[in-house]
Amino acid sequence: VQLQASGGGSVQAGGSLRLSCAASRNIFSVSAMNWYRQAPGKQRELVAAINSGGSTNYADSVKGRFTISRDKDKVTVYLQMNSLKPEDTAVYYCNVLGLLGNYWGQGTQVTVSS
Repeated sequence: VQLQASGGGSVQAGGSLRLSCAASRNIFSVSAMNWYRQAPGKQRELVAAINSGGSTNYADSVKGRFTISRDKDKVTVYLQMNSLKPEDTAVYYCNVLGLLGNYWGQGTQVTVSS
């Protein structure tokens, strides 16, 4: 299974981007779909998560600005990012936890300029 992330780019502070991540085929028994990010010189951090029941969790730094959603049928996860800040600059990775595996996308760069 491959995860293909897209939607990254460069925006000015206050702008918006929408990330998408689609699986190449169905994933058996998905328990959670997540977005992580890693800024230069920093550890990878969990940004947003959505579980099989649709419950969501967000890092404190993005609450109220980012929204995670999913299309279960297409095994696709989205991250709507609004009111972007320079500190949101990072490579964003999607992650899907299935019963038979833990899958990662290739990462998509988000750059926010002040």
